[in-house]
Amino acid sequence: MTNPMRGPNKFKLGLFSMNCDGGLALTKVPERWPATWPDIVAAAQMADKAGLEFILPIARWKGFGGEMNSREWAFETFSFASGLSGVTQNIALFATVHVPMVHPVFAAKALTTLDHASNGRAGFNIVCGWNPEEFGMFGLPMIENRYDQGLEWFEIIQKIYTAPEPFDYDGQFYKLKAVSGKPAPIQTPRPITLNAAFSPPGREFAAKAADYLFTTFVEIEKGREHIDDMKKRAAVTGRDVGVFTTCSVVCRPSQAEAEDYFEHYAVTMADTESVDHYMGQKEKFSGSHEPEAYRLHRKRFAGGAGGYPLVGTPEHIASEMVKMSKVGFAGTALSFVNYKNELPYFISHVLPLLREAGLRQA
Repeated sequence: MTNPMRGPNKFKLGLFSMNCDGGLALTKVPERWPATWPDIVAAAQMADKAGLEFILPIARWKGFGGEMNSREWAFETFSFASGLSGVTQNIALFATVHVPMVHPVFAAKALTTLDHASNGRAGFNIVCGWNPEEFGMFGLPMIENRYDQGLEWFEIIQKIYTAPEPFDYDGQFYKLKAVSGKPAPIQTPRPITLNAAFSPPGREFAAKAADYLFTTFVEIEKGREHIDDMKKRAAVTGRDVGVFTTCSVVCRPSQAEAEDYFEHYAVTMADTESVDHYMGQKEKFSGSHEPEAYRLHRKRFAGGAGGYPLVGTPEHIASEMVKMSKVGFAGTALSFVNYKNELPYFISHVLPLLREAGLRQA
């Protein structure tokens, strides 16, 4: 089968961070996502049946403190995706991999296993790392040139999939002997790759290693700058890199109801200590957002890790997605306060509007 990420829909949709408690919301509301396996399966099967393109987990090893210590409860992503491969039929399943924590020989084998288990629906999200607390759990320093390490890591995996004979590798970060690995993935020459990058070094890495870049923006129209920048970088390498974004969703019958709930869970019931810690670490070590986002949009970080908020009626949310598509985004990854409870309304009320707008097929 063709990986759904290469399917016909003009604006592709997926679920983001469903493997972690709270999803992307740093909130104390009792209905926050519990990330229990039965609920994950139920939401994944809904998305699969509705024709969404992908499920993208985040790789988290440590929580962000506060009352809820959100994302401490997190399923490892290769296991997560492989588990879902047996209970879904069409949706693409990604593993998110921290390069410094996962050896490329192991990653290549695990990704191949996922690709066979899912019949060609695997992908991997390459993360070169930003959180020193998680690096410390593995006894690793957070090096400055981690994107250089990422490129070696990626090169080794590609070579494992394509080299006709065992090979040695003599790099700055990896010195390997007689490397081989069978079977090859179902997808050729390899499964689809993602990378979330905002800084210039990160985007240079994405231009060489990613099929799709995930990025953030403060306002939709400003997203055009990021897309143009990525296209220029990718063109230098002779590649075409699609650009996605991330959005937190509150979809309700009325605009007022949606905005009231967003205020409730992301302000009134925000896990304040956790939000402070998360924003501080991201701003200091990640560089994944525009500087003004940290100053002006604390609510967005509590509501969905700094992603763009899609808050309102189905008509409003669909119109925002039309704007994203016109700017040039290939799609978006979605998070909800509770995926299982909120996804049915989104599927039944927003997807038909996207079909009418010509962004998605029936």
